[in-house]
Amino acid sequence: MRPLLCMLAVVFSCQVFSQERQTATFGEPSSIELNMKSYPKDPEAAGVVLFETGRNSVQLVNDRIRLIKEVFVKMKVLDAKNFDHATVTIPYYVGGKFDEKVQDIKAITHNGTMKTYLKPSNIFTEDPTQNWALKKFTFPNVQDGSVLEYSYTIESPYFSHLGGWDFQSTIPKMYTEFESEIPGNYVYRRSLLGSEPLYINKISVKKNCFWLPGIAQNADCEWGQYAMKDVPAFKTEKYMLSEKNYMARIKYELKEYTDVRGNKTEITREWKDVDKEFRTDRDLGRQLGYKNFFENNLPPNILAIKDPMEKGKAIYYFIQDHFNYNGKQRILTDIRVKEAFEEKVGNSSEINLSLINALEAAGLDAFIVLISTRDRALPTKGYPVLTDFNYALALLKIGDTNYLLDATSKFTPFAVLPYPALNKIGRVLDNKNGSYWIDILPKKKNVTYINAQLSFTENNEVTGKVSETYVGYPAMEERKQIVKLGKEDHKKEKEKLTFDTTINDFNIENLNNVAENLKETYTLEITPETTGDKLYLSPFFLRTFYDENPFKLNERNYPVEFGFPYSETFLMSLDLNNQYTITEIPQNTIVKLPNGAGECSVVYGATGGKLSIRFSLKVNEYYFTPEKYQSLKEFFDAVVTKQNKEVVVLEKI
Repeated sequence: MRPLLCMLAVVFSCQVFSQERQTATFGEPSSIELNMKSYPKDPEAAGVVLFETGRNSVQLVNDRIRLIKEVFVKMKVLDAKNFDHATVTIPYYVGGKFDEKVQDIKAITHNGTMKTYLKPSNIFTEDPTQNWALKKFTFPNVQDGSVLEYSYTIESPYFSHLGGWDFQSTIPKMYTEFESEIPGNYVYRRSLLGSEPLYINKISVKKNCFWLPGIAQNADCEWGQYAMKDVPAFKTEKYMLSEKNYMARIKYELKEYTDVRGNKTEITREWKDVDKEFRTDRDLGRQLGYKNFFENNLPPNILAIKDPMEKGKAIYYFIQDHFNYNGKQRILTDIRVKEAFEEKVGNSSEINLSLINALEAAGLDAFIVLISTRDRALPTKGYPVLTDFNYALALLKIGDTNYLLDATSKFTPFAVLPYPALNKIGRVLDNKNGSYWIDILPKKKNVTYINAQLSFTENNEVTGKVSETYVGYPAMEERKQIVKLGKEDHKKEKEKLTFDTTINDFNIENLNNVAENLKETYTLEITPETTGDKLYLSPFFLRTFYDENPFKLNERNYPVEFGFPYSETFLMSLDLNNQYTITEIPQNTIVKLPNGAGECSVVYGATGGKLSIRFSLKVNEYYFTPEKYQSLKEFFDAVVTKQNKEVVVLEKI
């Protein structure tokens, strides 16, 4: 996060990078834009933003002070089949004392001289989350070569929702600009994120820009203008945190404002101020006051456990089993712990605050932990921004050891968080000692282990037994799939992994006992496909962990975040049973990441009429900086080659 070069509000004038501003008129694309066939700076782009502006200002609307946001975007479609920006969504805040209003939505599709206008009847409203709604529309008649334009205005009574501007997107932008004109009694903190440079960065004081009826003195405004040119598309890839952490954007946070009577209100405060409010907050702090209720509702045999760790585990699994998660994430509103417990259904905070209440009722130390999930930007550390958080965990403290808990999922063992919660840091709310940051760390042991003992029959079939063991996060994902599909369909999915395979005697151990490793065992019959007297056998015909390299970018400017370390092991013994001899076998190999971050080895054996294969992949680190991307990419290139391109050749005796 980078501070802008000019930050102070309405006390001075400065100008940086005095570059020429670009302009455009809605509804009048140029002939160059209409005839454009490709974008040389990104030949593979399905489209490009030709021009876009956002302008935020404060205006008087029907005698009320309102924040006005005006947006204008012009895009070029280069490949209509792969262009995914033809549907536009406009989020706006609802559910408070006043709702934001989205007004004057206009959209035009230009195909040469033909213009197709968006009909008002094709603008829809959706309500995907609490307090936020969407206006949504899709451009009509989109073709290769189309120029798409849209504009809209948002009228807001919430000055904390100034938000900012995204300079970068998943398609390139030729010119993108944000302008703000804010009276000096509103003071914002601003920061520039991402690695792209500003083309225009200007701030100055605009005199007498705002006035109110009956107020003698007009207000001066801080006028700011920021722009970027030739912004490359942000290329997403597997194993990353939210793109909001890395995309070029400017972020505003309301720090304070002064009303017409001169009264100053601090909006961005210190954590000690927030801690004090949480103690009495009806939806969060006060929901921790049900110690007696949970003491009466916990089973007596759990309360009688002497060992703190065993008692903590028992309470965790009791709450996990008691509740059904309704899929709703709540943190600052709509939390009713007692009612949720009685109904056995709750949102994320109701379940985890019930867990905290239950732990405290049993005499254990437990606290709320506020986090932002992996699909959202990391929370601001310098000062409290409560809207950065969207989820609450429980922290159990036994002696000097902390255990982070989340009882919403039926698949998470004690002290193992769901994958979406692995977002680096959380804020512990400790009413006695004050809140503090805590690192969110994953479970260290995460294993996939497959052992196959197979042999050829006289009928050229391969039969045998397979056992699979899953530990940690792989076990959580495997359990989810089994529960989602059911045992029989899960077995059928395994049969599809190998050509002409039948699985029998399929057994699952510890499906519902998440504290133990998940195990699957079965027998199988495979009819291999031969070519004359030879059989070309892929060594990993039972399981290929990687069909392709997950890392494909030439350059990645943001970290790789696996979330957790892991290992994958595949063992196979194939008894040739005097049916075949081995005529060709790949070489044993080992590849390593620098500094012990990971390694992959493949070892083949051909003794006693048996073919043996041992594949081992270990990724010991789960965070890799952009500087390590190329070595990681080359490492997985080698892994994919070993698993998909090597062949064992057998010849019929």
